[in-house]
Amino acid sequence: MGLFGKIFEKKSCDICGGEIGLLGNRKLEDGNLCKECAKKLSPFFSERRRSTVEQIREQLDYREANKDRVAGFNTTRTLGGDTKVLLDEDAQCFIVTSSSRWRDANPDVMDFSQVTGCDSEVRETRTEIYRENSEGHRESYDPPRYDIDYDVYLTIHVNSPYFDEITFKVNDSRIEERYSVEFREAERQANEIREALTSLRETVRENVAAAKAPKAAVTCPFCGANTMPDANGRCEFCGGAIGL
Repeated sequence: MGLFGKIFEKKSCDICGGEIGLLGNRKLEDGNLCKECAKKLSPFFSERRRSTVEQIREQLDYREANKDRVAGFNTTRTLGGDTKVLLDEDAQCFIVTSSSRWRDANPDVMDFSQVTGCDSEVRETRTEIYRENSEGHRESYDPPRYDIDYDVYLTIHVNSPYFDEITFKVNDSRIEERYSVEFREAERQANEIREALTSLRETVRENVAAAKAPKAAVTCPFCGANTMPDANGRCEFCGGAIGL
């Protein structure tokens, strides 16, 4: 088969077995992935080319199971603007989504305990401003002039098998002046999200540590026995509620 034939050789998806159309192939380390299967991967996943077919299968299994967590997700607090961080404080988890129909989008449900840190940064976009010379040609100013826009980004570092960070733009529209009302509001939102997630993460970890700590014996106020309260906080001898 010549070079031309190899370029247009039909390929099959190693996940679903379907035929991959022209320009529809997504290369894997040891196989091929169709664009429909690729759409099912996490939007925060970026290691596709270095992933094996088996690793992609594992992630798609995880993404399928994630649908059940999305179905059971109960929003107790909403942070952010167009891109929102939704918290389910009862289930101790959160999602990041920009979709108005987020249940259909199957966003990754992350536990508070998976958060390892949060960072925010300001990114500048510089666009040179030109002028028209006497001959009608565009030319640069001397020195060059720039139109500068600002965006505030937040990165949530997470412990996940499939990605280690979630990065998104906090502001909904471009910010033309640094330290303007819009800029300060974007920074406020970023700080609010960061403080909420880090605080919730620490609370979860403290609760886990407390649950693992050895129980101390106490004196029962009802029978006077030196007792180790059971899981319901009751005396092991008389059953009195010690209230721990």
